[in-house]
Amino acid sequence: MTSSLGFLKPDRPGIRRYSSHNASYEELVSGPSVVVPPKHMMAPSNAHEVAAAIEMAKHRVEDSSSDGGSPITPPVTSVTDSYAFAFDIDGVLIRGGKPIPEAIEAMQMLNGENEYGVKVPYIFVTNGGGKTEQERCLQLSKQLELEISPGQFICGHTPMREMSERYKTVLVVGGEGEQCRNVAEGYGFKDVVTPGDIIKANPDTTPFRKLTQEEWDNSRVRDFKETEIEAIFVFADSRDWAGDQQIILDLLMSVKGRIGTRSKTFDEGPPIFFSHNDIVWSTSHELTRIGMGALRASLEAMFQAVTGKVLTTTAFGKPQIGTFQFATRLLQQWRKDTHRINSPPETVYFVGDTPESDVRGTNEYNESPLSGNTWYSILVRTGVYQAGTEPRYKPKATVDTVLDAVKHGMQLEHSKTSNLKPMDLDPLELPVIVESEGEKPMDRVLRLN
Repeated sequence: MTSSLGFLKPDRPGIRRYSSHNASYEELVSGPSVVVPPKHMMAPSNAHEVAAAIEMAKHRVEDSSSDGGSPITPPVTSVTDSYAFAFDIDGVLIRGGKPIPEAIEAMQMLNGENEYGVKVPYIFVTNGGGKTEQERCLQLSKQLELEISPGQFICGHTPMREMSERYKTVLVVGGEGEQCRNVAEGYGFKDVVTPGDIIKANPDTTPFRKLTQEEWDNSRVRDFKETEIEAIFVFADSRDWAGDQQIILDLLMSVKGRIGTRSKTFDEGPPIFFSHNDIVWSTSHELTRIGMGALRASLEAMFQAVTGKVLTTTAFGKPQIGTFQFATRLLQQWRKDTHRINSPPETVYFVGDTPESDVRGTNEYNESPLSGNTWYSILVRTGVYQAGTEPRYKPKATVDTVLDAVKHGMQLEHSKTSNLKPMDLDPLELPVIVESEGEKPMDRVLRLN
């Protein structure tokens, strides 16, 4: 790929700016960087300050050798530190690979084009897998024509990075081509096996799946009689449920992860981890499509049907609390770097389209003793959730679009610092608030219908 020019930003040493049209993965993993639409390459956009600062914070959080100590003296800033936004991507900002119309205006509002004269920090928390944070950053920057950094992304499989020291030889499942292998190796896993490797070694493994020539060429040759697979990671949605499930079941019922063996007790196989547990997700189709959570449920049912035993599986991503803990750590490091306050923003507005993962995860983390701040759930009607249905997990607010969500959060924050009370705000612009049981006192807002 053609190399893009990297420009250093004078007030943020070490940050390089790459064009979203020709930046490479290798460039983005070489050090702190931001991805920029070509029209903003010669001068930073309104989004640069937030993107660059969170990128530096992410590197500090992930650098185990760092004490998160004193960064350079922060410049005078118009970015608020008291609250932040976190966004799901599919069904909130993007649908079917294209921007939801209101998404671009919502980002502009957060980046200073608002009546309050402030910029608001924001991150992206997605269960979408199979791509690195750098690849997600490139993709979203193009789609929204927005300056963004890889540090602003938390993917479902991001926490799996920390497991690379625990497991050496692993099976990685899902995604297109070799992408998931590349992600796993980028996370530090030393020996990564794919289903294609296993099929190449023994084509009879999956009677109804034959490798394409490209898959055959990319799959690696090895002697599986001498290989013990220590863990299974489903990084992204399977493109071949039948073949992938056959291979996963073979390993789950094996003796210590050795292909071709069968345990008598069915409890000697490797553990299995999923990057998220979404049963359905939003695409360009008018109806939701099944996702990784459905694959997990299917595997658990088949394992029990074949062995008579219950399969224990582990899922990351939303609604798992660990994902929200990592997001809180990131925002706390950002606030410490930029405002010298060693605590997370008082309120994080999480905007999602899926009650079972976005709303549930936000509410449960907010109500847990692990949360040191307020997480406020906002549900939009542009994705999985459809108007007229009753969500199992109730959000604090339900709105039409992401733009309405941003307006809602900013209006609530403005009411805290002005003489306005919630009933003084325009009821046509501020959506109905749905209270949840067990909410913190500061979360309560009057119902405005």
